Amino acid sequence: MPDEIILRRWTGKVATERAAEYAKYMAETGAEEIETADGNLGHQITLRDLGNGITEITALSWWRDMDAVRAFAGDDCERARYFTVDEIYLIEKPDTVEHHLVVSHEYTFRTG
Repeated sequence: MPDEIILRRWTGKVATERAAEYAKYMAETGAEEIETADGNLGHQITLRDLGNGITEITALSWWRDMDAVRAFAGDDCERARYFTVDEIYLIEKPDTVEHHLVVSHEYTFRTG
């Protein structure tokens, strides 16, 4: 188990009627890129219905350390990464992502 684990968290908002479609798109594209990145320990994509036709979508990924995050996201690793298709779905796109130091966990992470 790595000495340091970093949680990278991005959250956006999408119309509820398109949330499942966008989550599938993310799983088939962005998640694959995360899974194959050196230092990635795992990921999740979650949906939360906020009511009023809006759903929050969150991408969580776990990393060996901040060096692995920077190798994946670039030197400005706090900046959110977007693709052209994201513009079609997202009604709210934050400019930044969050990084958290994981201090306790009960999950078994992939090694490598």
